[in-house]
Amino acid sequence: QVQLVESGGGLVQSGGSLRLSCAATGSIFSIGAMGWYRQAPGKQRELVASITSGTNTYYADSVKGRFTISRANDKDTVYLQMNSLKPEDTAVYYCNASYRLSTYWGQGTQVTVSS
Repeated sequence: QVQLVESGGGLVQSGGSLRLSCAATGSIFSIGAMGWYRQAPGKQRELVASITSGTNTYYADSVKGRFTISRANDKDTVYLQMNSLKPEDTAVYYCNASYRLSTYWGQGTQVTVSS
């Protein structure tokens, strides 16, 4: 069983920065791809960024050049550095991980960007 524990959300002014962290715990050997999704009120959950175990990355067009996803050396922790935040980035951010043909989700962390 994999548990994903997120941290780092909060309230920030437009143009500010936040760093989200997600640690995978449990009896894990070689976790696969990890990523961050977000869901704003009244909208569908969308993929923001992802990173494979080989550190290949993907970014949604809306965050390219502003957000950076990375993994710790142990590969079981993923980070999302968010710079130049905009009010439209306001959402609940969820960590996601693939492990042994299953998908796991974190509990979500609120990011609010004020104008």
